[in-house]
Amino acid sequence: MKLYGIKNCDTVRKARKWMDTQLLDYQFCDFKAEAPSAELIQSWLAQHPATTVLNRRSTTWRQLDDQQKALAETPKSAAALASEFSSLIKRPVLEYQGQVYFGFNSQQYEQIFNAQ
Repeated sequence: MKLYGIKNCDTVRKARKWMDTQLLDYQFCDFKAEAPSAELIQSWLAQHPATTVLNRRSTTWRQLDDQQKALAETPKSAAALASEFSSLIKRPVLEYQGQVYFGFNSQQYEQIFNAQ
């Protein structure tokens, strides 16, 4: 199981704290230390639309020009854009049992891990 994000992100910290409290063993991958590859992001886009994967309310998104924003319309170019600007990806990203989940919600995580 892998959890991707930025270690300074409040939502990522909440997810990590929740997982640590549940004693879950996971590998944390920091986007700032190593940006995800376009191929990895494409695999996420195979399960979810770009509107789920990309955070269009982020500061990074608002700083993109219209031509760059237009790249988010196709999975391949959206993956390349997100790989170049990893802070565009909704955080955290959880890979677990072949599924990918974006964002953190304790109720959702409880359902994913059948935690009580």
